[in-house]
Amino acid sequence: METKVMRDALIEQIYDRMRTNDDIFFVSADFGAPALDRLREDFGDRFINVGIAEQNLINIATGLALEGAVVYAYAIAPFLSMRAYEQIRTNLSILSQVREINVNLIGVGAGLSYDVTGPTHHCLEDSCIMRVLPNFVVFSPGDYVTTEQFVDYSLRVKKPKYLRLDGKAQPRIYSDPRKISMEEGFSVVREGKEVGLVSTGYMTHKALRVAEMLEQEGLSAGVVDVFLLKPLDGELLYKAIGKYSHIVTMEESFIDKGSLDSIVAEVLRSNRSPADLTKLGFGDRYVFEVGNREHLHKVNGLDEETIVRTLKGKLSGSCLS
Repeated sequence: METKVMRDALIEQIYDRMRTNDDIFFVSADFGAPALDRLREDFGDRFINVGIAEQNLINIATGLALEGAVVYAYAIAPFLSMRAYEQIRTNLSILSQVREINVNLIGVGAGLSYDVTGPTHHCLEDSCIMRVLPNFVVFSPGDYVTTEQFVDYSLRVKKPKYLRLDGKAQPRIYSDPRKISMEEGFSVVREGKEVGLVSTGYMTHKALRVAEMLEQEGLSAGVVDVFLLKPLDGELLYKAIGKYSHIVTMEESFIDKGSLDSIVAEVLRSNRSPADLTKLGFGDRYVFEVGNREHLHKVNGLDEETIVRTLKGKLSGSCLS
């Protein structure tokens, strides 16, 4: 199956829009990509490298946006979202409440994308802290097809946005882009009966594999891919997951801190759902173990075999004979 890095898919789409839209600027914090070379060469007057200075990246992006530009600001996810958090809050979140600002923060390296680099480069906090900010859109795609579809939305919706992109090449989840609705913010990628797996980002790939394994155990599991963590229509999401007696959230984020699990928990609470909820993600500790992504998942109980075993144990009294 074809794989593609999300940042390259995104930059290719931005490049195409820059050919006909002179208002688009691309600003980088000294961060490259194979697809960026052509953009930098062909649109040098609208490409700015600010150096390794994420705080200044936000300042320059804000200034351009206040002059009417559509800005894509590009950096490594943990440094973009956390080193520049005060500037993001003041320049974008606060100011966008009184001024129209279209700044799109492209954070590459969500979750454990930079697996072997260690906890300084892991990014398990960003979805939590970026969702807190008023007036922000938070985008967490699972594949490059969803990422490509976001570009027109980013041009149309004139608000600050945070794009939480995986750093590694991933296969497509969607063969038909028409199944992706940015306005809805999620898509049912697999129907099920007993268990609903609600996932975001890279974990949607794992959710699909877990659903296949559960099917072999006689348990029908559906998968809902949430690619807009904010805004999200809770009532619409409940229509998709309300039929399940057990719901599982799956994310490469800290749990119980305001990310996907908190979204789903609030949706269930507000609808007085009797469904049981299992939250799968990372606990209240950083990941210091050394190894690739699958190894780090395994030592944190997020490998497919452990997830299936955990769910079978939880469901043995209700769904499985």
